[in-house]
Amino acid sequence: MRLLDLHILGFGKFHDTTLTFQDGLNLVYGKNEAGKSTIHTFIRSMLFGMERQRGRAARNDTYSRYEPWENSGTYEGRLRLESDGTIYRIERSFQRNKKEFTVINESAGREESDPRAVLDEILGGISETAYNNTISISQLKSATEEGMISELKNYIANMNTSGNMALNITKATAYLKNQKKQLEAQLSPEAARTYASLLSEIRSLEQELSSPQYENQLQEYARLRESVRAELEVCQQEKEELEEKLRQGQAVLEEYDFRDEASVQDYLRNAEEIEKEYQESLAVSSGTAGRVLPPVFYALAALLAAGGGMLLFRALRPAGAAALSLPLNLAAAPAAAILGGLAALFLAAGVLLTLRRRRHRKAARLCASTLSEIFRRHLGCGDLGDASMDALRERLQEFIRLCRSMAQCGQDLREKTEQLTALLARQNDCSEVIEAQQHIQWELDKKLEHLADCKDRALALRQIIRENEQIRQDIAAIDLARETMQDLSMSIRDSFGLYLNKTASQLINGITGGVYSSMSIDENLNAFLNTSRRLIPLEQVSSGTADQIYLALRLAAARFIQGDRERLPLIFDDSFVLYDDERLKTALRWLPEAYRGQIIIFTCHRREERILREAEIPFHSISIADSL
Repeated sequence: MRLLDLHILGFGKFHDTTLTFQDGLNLVYGKNEAGKSTIHTFIRSMLFGMERQRGRAARNDTYSRYEPWENSGTYEGRLRLESDGTIYRIERSFQRNKKEFTVINESAGREESDPRAVLDEILGGISETAYNNTISISQLKSATEEGMISELKNYIANMNTSGNMALNITKATAYLKNQKKQLEAQLSPEAARTYASLLSEIRSLEQELSSPQYENQLQEYARLRESVRAELEVCQQEKEELEEKLRQGQAVLEEYDFRDEASVQDYLRNAEEIEKEYQESLAVSSGTAGRVLPPVFYALAALLAAGGGMLLFRALRPAGAAALSLPLNLAAAPAAAILGGLAALFLAAGVLLTLRRRRHRKAARLCASTLSEIFRRHLGCGDLGDASMDALRERLQEFIRLCRSMAQCGQDLREKTEQLTALLARQNDCSEVIEAQQHIQWELDKKLEHLADCKDRALALRQIIRENEQIRQDIAAIDLARETMQDLSMSIRDSFGLYLNKTASQLINGITGGVYSSMSIDENLNAFLNTSRRLIPLEQVSSGTADQIYLALRLAAARFIQGDRERLPLIFDDSFVLYDDERLKTALRWLPEAYRGQIIIFTCHRREERILREAEIPFHSISIADSL
């Protein structure tokens, strides 16, 4: 894959800005604060998107830092790239209220229906985290040499253990161990024994209560009375709710002068007829025929009358001395009569159309006034239109539903009244039986209370037992996860560790100009650099050398995660700040050979360009200042 060009419509300080890239090495120069990091962030955001965080975190997140300085309504851009011979154009809008993301296949001339899947295929499934840890390269961010070495050792350890800089098997294992301890502390081992004892007591009580001593009507009627009392309360409450609902519904209907569903239906039909008459009258009064034809008919009538008058004048004048004038005068009279008749016909048609238009205009105004009053009363706004009529229909449908609901409430209310009467009778019957057996009831109630208490305690213990089972399952899952992670860690260490040693060693030899021939990592993940005479611990190298090793490791990881797929562009953002001129010259000569793909270097110094020109290394120069 290679980047072709990008166009920033609005992103940070850039507005309507275009940058073009070429194959091979691209050197992007810009002074400090010129916007190099902004362009770098724009490329990453176009490839992976950008989400705004919530709460206080949103004040200083990436979205807020790169909001456009001007024309804040345009927070978007385009990125063109080529992958496997196909040219794609990515278009994104980052605006919070209109996020858009499309991928255009320019080679095929179509918009991709699933842009995320297409972009994921182009990127080879690389996540944003993997992109930031491999393809996108910056200098080591630690301020001190000690911190730089620590960051580099962490990178090596994570990559060698898990194959991913973002993963840390040691920390994950320690976290799982701590989680297991916390879960074990939550176990209640006495719950099972107490639960078994309670079950035994419950069975004994239930057997005692089932004896013939308690086989009388008290137990049955006591339950029945409680059941009837509960039903009475519920029934009385439901009756009161129905009565209140009926009162409220009736008040709403009376407020709008409705009696029942039929009156609402009549009102709706009347409104629809008025609206239909209004639309018809409005169409006639404002139609082309009503406005254009009367003037045309009047004009035709005038022309025909004038022509008829002229012919009649010729028919009535004396023939004079000319012998041929007589036939012409006699022929003009009938023609004049025909023209006069046509003129009268057009005049009458014009008058009729005018009167018809006035009548419909008056009818439209009357209907509009009536409709406006209806809309104002039921909708609170007298605006005319299809939306208002649809809203009125929906509003009146609410009244219809209310009427139907009230009818159902009335039926339910009658049923509840009958149910209450029956329940009261049943309650009285139960009381007569219960009063005769108070002593048995008292004894029975005591035993039942004790039984209920035992069941409640058993229920609580059963929940604790279930929680214990779930905790044990979680502990087993943690043990399995730790075992699996250890197995995978050993497998990854055996495979990726060898790859990392071999590939990184080759790259370190190249970037250091042969000063260090290879890198070794022992079983304790301690890293050493090999020279012709001895092994040098990573802690003893300079910060510049550490940055070279960091670059070689990132490049090795980039090769690993991309495999045999088409290489993604390698992007450097002021990555050579700690390099002296000699190291920089070695790195720039080595880099195009070490990575067969497009390379983009952002820098605020001119020395990269000078060194590339002196070494006659082909490159494409881009100046951010020239693009603004």
